[in-house]
This record gives sequence, structure tokens and C-alpha cells, in this order.
Amino acid sequence: MNSLFDFTDFGALVALEQNSIIAGAVLGLIGGLIGVFVMTRDMAFAVHGISELTFAGASAGLLLGVGVTTGSLVGSLVAALIVGVLGVRARDRNSITAVLMPFGLGLGILCLALYSGRAANKFGLLTGQIVAIDAPQLGSLLVIAGIVLVGLGVVWRPLMFASVDADVAIARGVPARTLSIVFMLLLGLTVAVSVQIVGALLVLSILVTPAAAALQLSSSPVVVPVLGVVFGVVSMVGGILLALGGSVPISPYVTTISFLIYLVCRVVGWARSRRGRDGRIVEA
Repeated sequence: MNSLFDFTDFGALVALEQNSIIAGAVLGLIGGLIGVFVMTRDMAFAVHGISELTFAGASAGLLLGVGVTTGSLVGSLVAALIVGVLGVRARDRNSITAVLMPFGLGLGILCLALYSGRAANKFGLLTGQIVAIDAPQLGSLLVIAGIVLVGLGVVWRPLMFASVDADVAIARGVPARTLSIVFMLLLGLTVAVSVQIVGALLVLSILVTPAAAALQLSSSPVVVPVLGVVFGVVSMVGGILLALGGSVPISPYVTTISFLIYLVCRVVGWARSRRGRDGRIVEA
């Protein structure tokens, strides 16, 4: 347990890792918001597929010396475009994602096997790391997060309409296919910055689980995004703070907090629905 929770000089570590804490909070914000559409559009599987190609791009960037950020952005945007253009129907999207996942994972592992640098860099791409967020990387993350937030703000209402009822939205003149591609690009950007912090294998914990937990408590188009953001920020910042007290990578802490939040929300949602059913039975 000492390796998991050792808070010696914790205050000094928090001061040193301010960039990581800020990055975690920003990632929790955009992850909680975009996760609402991931759940509404049933694209959790697609997120995992994009993360694998993002991992491949980041690994190639590490191998070629162009930088992890550049490589992950290229990989995620390529994957997002492929899924967005070819995966209009859910069945096509799932099959494309299933093809991309092993290809991206295999290509990423190949690049890491050829990379002769620090082993920590290789491990961090899969499981996340908190010590590698320097000022330039934080600046890049903030710029990308800003692009995602502005993009979501512009397309929020028509995208929500198209996500809830695509057929009616198309009949009303909503450009559903264009919105789908725009959303996939925004999702690709989010996955790119997520992989650098929580790792490619566990990106679902921040882009899916907070929104899934929020949907257990409410179906309101206002309440769900707010709860998703709160759960995402708590998972990310809480995971980072716990990771500062041990030598274990950040991802186990983030995923555990995120899962516990989902579990509590699931129980609360189940209790509510049971009380509602019991109430209707009594009235009858």
C-alpha cells in the first residue's frame, strides 16, 4: 500500500505538477462534454478504435522524432475522418472500428519496438503519465481544447438534434452527414490529447464513463453535460493527485475513480427506477 499511497512531500509535488493538474482539469472538461455525444450517438467503440490509431501516430512521432503531439494528432484525425466518412451507419462504423483497432495497435507496437529511447516514453503512451506535461505541451493542449469547445458550441444544438433523431433532423434540413464528420474531427482532437495523459488503452475512462454515469442520473440536455464535466474533472484531477503520492502510473487511479462514480450513479439510478415502479404499483 505504501507504493500506492505515499504522500511524503505531497505539497511540493503538487506545486511541481501544476501543469499536469491544469491539463487534467481541461481534459475532464472537454471529455465530459464530448462524451455526451459519444453516448448519444452510440460511439463508445469508435472512441477505442480512434485511440488505437492515435497510439500508432504517437508512436510513429516518437520514432521519427517529430513529436508525440504531432504524431497523435495526425493519427487521430486520420482515424476520425475514416470513421466519419465511411461509417455513416452503426454497422459500418463498428466494422471499420474493428479493422482500425488491431491495425493501429500493431503499428504502434512496431514503432515502439524500433524506438531506442527511454522505456518510460513507450509505457506512457499506453498507460498515461503525468510528469511529461511541460509548458509547451500544456499550451498545445489548451489550444486544442479551445478549438474543441468552440466547435462544440457552434454545432451543439443541431448535433444534439441529429444525434437524438437523425431521420427527423434530416427531414428538417439538418446537414447530418456534415455534422457527423465535424463531430468526428472534434472527437479525434480530444482523443489525441487524452492519449498523452491517460494512455491509449484507457482513454474510454474519460471520454465515455463520466457521460455514461451522468446518464444514469438524468436525461436532461442541460444536467447531463454538467454532471459529465463534474465527473470528468473529479476523475482526472483526483487521479493525478493520487498518482503524485505513488510510483504507479496515473491511469489506474483515474479509471478507478471514474468507475466508482459510475457504479454509485448506476445504483442511484436503479434505486430511483425501482421506487418509481413501486409507486406506480401502489397507485394502481
